[in-house]
Amino acid sequence: MLEKSLIKSLPESLKVYGTVFHMNQGNPFKLKALVDKWPDFNTVVIRPQEQEMTDDFDHYINTYQIYSKDPKNCQEFLGISDVINWKQHLQIQSSQSSLDEVIQSLASAKLVQVKRAQCLLYIMPKTAKKLIPLLLQELDHKPGRPKAINRDMFKHSSLDVTHAALVNKFWHFGGNERGQRFIERCIQTFPNFCLLGPEGTPVSWSLMDQSGEVRMGATVPEYRGQGLSSYALYTHIQALDKLGFPTYNHTDKANKIIQKMSHTLGHILLPCSWNQWHCVPL
Repeated sequence: MLEKSLIKSLPESLKVYGTVFHMNQGNPFKLKALVDKWPDFNTVVIRPQEQEMTDDFDHYINTYQIYSKDPKNCQEFLGISDVINWKQHLQIQSSQSSLDEVIQSLASAKLVQVKRAQCLLYIMPKTAKKLIPLLLQELDHKPGRPKAINRDMFKHSSLDVTHAALVNKFWHFGGNERGQRFIERCIQTFPNFCLLGPEGTPVSWSLMDQSGEVRMGATVPEYRGQGLSSYALYTHIQALDKLGFPTYNHTDKANKIIQKMSHTLGHILLPCSWNQWHCVPL
């Protein structure tokens, strides 16, 4: 019921919708959904179950996805409840930039330091067609394809946990031990794709997180400029489309290369943004 209800609020509910979708596919990350009231909710918070949040410093696991129809209600709900454990290092993610004031205010009251990342949010054509058809009607949309790659040099494959250190090295939000453990869990849990180079090791990859977002994609420096990232992302999304998964991703506002790639592949830039608040207790 929650999944169907959140569809009506897309694209603003996208981050929460994607998470709830995967909760209904077996809930591999052991998450739970909390609402202020049911069934006529105003605010939804997705968070791990308590037994998963054992490391107070692991903001990768201590991640909350929030959607609210009413930011004032959201502030009241989060302010009077123990939904968020402000004593831990944590992340809050949302497709609603309107929640920034709410989260900053709550964090200030709880003596928590906040660092916000705001990025461009893209949805893939087949997902948009299925979930937000009006969006496509309003656009002159043309689906795209990546250029061909040298199939003799690069082989289709998937990542395994031994590749997590490599992915972690090139992930903008990673580069540490806890980030690597998170990547290992994503590799073990969700479908991913990579291209193996002549040495037999991954040179380009694409994988997703617990919210269903395609994240942590990269190409190693010596193989960049050959369209491998574009090819890996496209192939990964094709596979996810066949599984019926909603597909979307984000990119930094300064990353013009990925923005150009998204345009080439026909990804649709959404009017709302990708937001993440990294919270640390003072």
